[in-house]
Amino acid sequence: MSCGTLDWTRFALQLEGSGFARFQAELTRFNARRFTPQLPAAGWRAEMAAETEVSNAEVEFVESLRREIAPLVADIPDDVDAFIAWFERLRETGPGQGHALFPWLAAHATLDQMTWFLLQEVAGEAGFDDLLAMTQVQMPERAKLEMARNYWDEMGRGRAKGMHGPMLGRLADHFEVDPTPDDVVPESLALGNTMIALARHRRYAFHSVGALGVIEMTAPTRAGHVNDALRRLGVPAKKRHYFAVHAVLDVKHSECWNREVLRPLVAEDPRRARAIGEGAVMRLWHGARCFERYCHEFGLSLVRRQAA
Repeated sequence: MSCGTLDWTRFALQLEGSGFARFQAELTRFNARRFTPQLPAAGWRAEMAAETEVSNAEVEFVESLRREIAPLVADIPDDVDAFIAWFERLRETGPGQGHALFPWLAAHATLDQMTWFLLQEVAGEAGFDDLLAMTQVQMPERAKLEMARNYWDEMGRGRAKGMHGPMLGRLADHFEVDPTPDDVVPESLALGNTMIALARHRRYAFHSVGALGVIEMTAPTRAGHVNDALRRLGVPAKKRHYFAVHAVLDVKHSECWNREVLRPLVAEDPRRARAIGEGAVMRLWHGARCFERYCHEFGLSLVRRQAA
């Protein structure tokens, strides 16, 4: 598991430009290798050295994101009720919310444009089930139980055909998209890499809780628009089931997450409110950057944020 010649720490601090793009592409490749189940083999010392170098760079990257979003999270309250209200307002006021890209996809995107869009979105998805599995480790009982219920839904409640990851995979197969770091925009790669970093570094466990929770809370409207676009383009219902399901199921997931995960975690330790809020805004900030990049690729310079 070689690090190659990349100056990981220097590039980790860049949030745009060629250095940013290279860092995100190399980190995506590294993540693909590091999470692949393997067997013991020679060279493990070099692998551990590489892991240490990349892990340090990941933390530098997350810390650079925390500095970037600081103005957006200056008012996070630590009172439980006030925090839940603040968090739920992100559905309307958070970065990228109500973006006009999605109604445009539903009404106007061509098949080629939807294919490109799905290539980017599949790359940024990062495996919600695995992120959830990593995040829930040693969480308090009430929060962990809700995470388990959510994970069981992700696993199709024990039915292979109902598993959400393979559902998305079937849609990707239908469109014949197989994302690689070379054909995915760095903004989308950065979204997936950030979600992985938050989930795997325990210092950011509560950031991951916020990021996962805000996905559940904000996804339904966007998923509904994407499902409408796929239906308009004649994609069979079984192939677009992933977006159809998330347009409905995530509404209930969000209600339960906010009540059973966020509320007790903050009540137990109010300091967690800032970490949860930062993670949520971090995820939305990345999403907003993706949406603007997609608009640029589609030549939609006039598409901007609109009311949700």
